[in-house]
Amino acid sequence: MTGRGPALTPGAAPDAAPGPLRTLLTGVAMGTADLVPGFSGGTVALVAGIYPRLIANIRASAHVVSLALRLRLRALPGALRALDWSFLIVLLVGLVAAAFTLAATLDRLLETEPVVMSAVFLGLVLGAATVARHQLVGPVTVRLAALGLTSAVVTAVLLGARPDALDDPSRLLLGATAAIAVCAMILPGVSGSFLLLVLGTYEPVIAAVAARDAATLLVVIVGAVAGLLVFSTLLNWLLRRAHDVVLVVLIGLMVGSARVLWPWPSASGVGDPALGAPSGQVGAALFAMAVAFVAVVAVDLVIRRAAGPAAAPPSSAASPHGSR
Repeated sequence: MTGRGPALTPGAAPDAAPGPLRTLLTGVAMGTADLVPGFSGGTVALVAGIYPRLIANIRASAHVVSLALRLRLRALPGALRALDWSFLIVLLVGLVAAAFTLAATLDRLLETEPVVMSAVFLGLVLGAATVARHQLVGPVTVRLAALGLTSAVVTAVLLGARPDALDDPSRLLLGATAAIAVCAMILPGVSGSFLLLVLGTYEPVIAAVAARDAATLLVVIVGAVAGLLVFSTLLNWLLRRAHDVVLVVLIGLMVGSARVLWPWPSASGVGDPALGAPSGQVGAALFAMAVAFVAVVAVDLVIRRAAGPAAAPPSSAASPHGSR
C-alpha cells in the first residue's frame, strides 16, 4: 500500500497526493470548521483539494462498518486494507487536535462576540465558495452557472424552513432522518444538527441522547451508517462521471447554506431561521467579514501558485489510492 490518493489542487485537475504536513494542516482546519455553527469540514476539504479522496475513503470506511454490522468478518481484512490509512490517520490527528485545542476559545468568542464571529464565518464560507471554482476542470458554461445558482437558492430556501418538532416520532422515522442528516458530514457548508432541525427530529434525537435511550440511539446510529454508506457511494460515483456538475452543485450548496451564518438573527431568538436587520457593530462585522473573505482568497492564490501545473485527470479520484 502506498498510502497515496488523489487530491484536487486548487486551480487545476487533481495531481499528486498532498504530503503529511499539508494533510495534517487540512485536518486542523477541518476540525476548526466543525466547531463553527453552520460551517462544515467538508467546505475545507473542498477548498484544500482533498474532497474526492475524502469521499472515497469515507465510502470505504462506511463499507467496513457495514460489514462489521452484518458480521461478515471474513471480508473485513480486505475492506480494511482498501483504506488509505496514512491519509486518514494524519487527517484525523489534525482534526481531533484542533477540536480539543480550539473548542474552549471558539466557545468563548462565540459567547462574547457573536456578531463579529458570525461575520468572520460568513466571510470564510463566501471566500471558500469563491475559490472553489478554481477546482473546476472545464469552463464555466451558462448551464453550470444556472445549476449552481439553482442549488444556492434551493438550499437557502430549505434552510429557511424550520418545522415544529415532531411529536413522539417512531424510531424508524428517527433512523431515516439520521440517514439524511449524516450526509452533512461530507457536504460542504451543511450542519447535521441543522438538517435534523429542518426535518423536525432534532429535539427527539437530543432527548434520546440525554435520556441515554439505548434502543433509540442504536436505530439512529444504524440509520446514520446506512445513509453514509449509500450517499458516499453515490457521491463517489457522481464525482467520477460528472466532476464539474457535482462541484458546481456543492459550491451552490455552500453559498445557500451561508444564510445560517447571518450575523444578525431574527429578534425571535436562536433557532429562528428568519434573518434580522443589521444592528450594532455593523462596521466591525463588515470589516471582519471582508478580512476573512480576502484571507481565504489570498491563501488560495498562494497555494495555487505553489502547486504549479497538475497532471492527473479528475477520474482518478474514484479510488482511495488512485492508480497503482
